[in-house]
Amino acid sequence: MRAVVQRVRTASVRVEGEPVAAIGRGLLALVAAAPGDGPRQVEWLAEKLAHLRIFEDDAGKMNRSLLEVGGEALIVSQFTLYGDARKGRRPSFLGAARPEVAEPLIEALCESLRRAGVPTRMGRFGAHMVVSLENDGPVTLILDSPERGDAGVGA
Repeated sequence: MRAVVQRVRTASVRVEGEPVAAIGRGLLALVAAAPGDGPRQVEWLAEKLAHLRIFEDDAGKMNRSLLEVGGEALIVSQFTLYGDARKGRRPSFLGAARPEVAEPLIEALCESLRRAGVPTRMGRFGAHMVVSLENDGPVTLILDSPERGDAGVGA
């Protein structure tokens, strides 16, 4: 799985002008699944999101996790994270899992975060979404499950 994670003051999703989900302080995660992803990648990403130390402590150092600051998570499915534009002018999305595979994985990620104690909202899978956010920092990270890159090595 791949995620672009942003530390936010607020974030929200609208579909056709209607509010779908909103959070206050926390993490906005744009998430994509790849073919072959399954429960192991879901649990790795949920654990990483809940415990990633990217919130400031009293000394101003990024030393606190989403759980420690009582933050929320907004998960937005975004298959385009696996877009490959190295050739030509139109990206290929063959690196993204098919919707029937990806949707249950995104839902499982949200449920895993909730079980960990993180209030979690999600966008609408497959919809054209308008995502708004107030990036805090800005702090933005790209996470790849260990099987998809080296971001998880030593984690």
